[in-house]
Amino acid sequence: MYIYKTAVVGAGAMGAEIAQVISFSGVPVLLKDVDQARVNQGLDTIRKVYQRRVDRGKMTQDELEKKLALVTGVTTYDSFKDVDLVIEAVPEKLSLKQQILKDLDQITPSSAVLASNTSSLSISALGGATARPHKVIGMHFFYPAHIMKLVEVIPGLETSEETTGDVTAFAESLRKLPIRVNECPGFLVNRILMPYLNEAAFCVQEGALGPRQIDEAMVAFGFPMGPFTLVDNLGFDVCREVVNVLLDAYGSRMRPAEIWERLHDLKRYGVKAGAGFYLYGDRAGKDDPELDKVLHALRGASKTDSEFSANRIVLPMVNEAIRCLEEHVCTAADVDLAVVAGLGFPQSKGGILHYADELGLQVVLEELERLAKRYGERFWPSPLLKRKVGAGHLGEKTKKGFFDYT
Repeated sequence: MYIYKTAVVGAGAMGAEIAQVISFSGVPVLLKDVDQARVNQGLDTIRKVYQRRVDRGKMTQDELEKKLALVTGVTTYDSFKDVDLVIEAVPEKLSLKQQILKDLDQITPSSAVLASNTSSLSISALGGATARPHKVIGMHFFYPAHIMKLVEVIPGLETSEETTGDVTAFAESLRKLPIRVNECPGFLVNRILMPYLNEAAFCVQEGALGPRQIDEAMVAFGFPMGPFTLVDNLGFDVCREVVNVLLDAYGSRMRPAEIWERLHDLKRYGVKAGAGFYLYGDRAGKDDPELDKVLHALRGASKTDSEFSANRIVLPMVNEAIRCLEEHVCTAADVDLAVVAGLGFPQSKGGILHYADELGLQVVLEELERLAKRYGERFWPSPLLKRKVGAGHLGEKTKKGFFDYT
């Protein structure tokens, strides 16, 4: 199936960036929202992305105008009658997304693919709101979409192989790196990311180190930014929604640190709110004495003898990645590709599972067991890790771990 015309529903930051990526590939795209003010804001976001390319000498002003001409802002579904693909990018509320897909099902051609940019919600539940579940699929971009290469392609229970193939090919035509992920709550990348962010939050809450020190340590480890800078940029409210989905699905091992709820109650949503783990007068976050007061109040009720190390917050990522392998969410190679392309995991370390193989799987197991005794069940090692160690598959030193080494 060749995709000649597309639409994006939701002109917020992510929706606008997805529309920009589509227009950059030369495909016409409708950008819809509920009122003209929001549409205009989305169009302005797209223009700014292109203008930065002009300013850097990567395109001419004439080329900018031609690309912008491929984007049409709309406030109704009247122009959706001949689209081949629609991507919804509205807030992470299942009922809202289901209603939009139900509306699209009645308006668009029966041949059109209906994709969701959801970061964690059930694709099968979204497909069930339509009469064409075989044409409904997850197409999860990562912010900022014009920079991040990864796209998770998530079929639901009834999504056809044809639809999956068409969306994968379309993502490749956008110069993206599509990875097929079998459906599970949180999919792949967010499921691996959240234990890392959560453990960093526990370290701060317990007084092991401050946000700035942990951010600096993880940049030194090789990440492009630290966990608290990342949370503030993603948005605390967005992260909280994903955390709640994971908690409902996977139980107490995903229990969030109390600081998440406290900062949410204080409306410290991150950069967009002017305050999160840092204070923002401009894009550069500054340390905030008010946060110290919040943390001090939390520590007063929980006097934990705490420690920080890079591996304390990285090993939960390793453990969750291994659980994803156990559940056949995707392959080991795709896990490593996804964490490098989608999370900024240091490419020099080869990916999260290569990193585990390099450390040695017995070392990983013993450290997880030690941390579990100290901090609880969120560190309980996955059964597959124990089986690997029991079989003598210890990683690089035995030439066999999650990968084979010759």
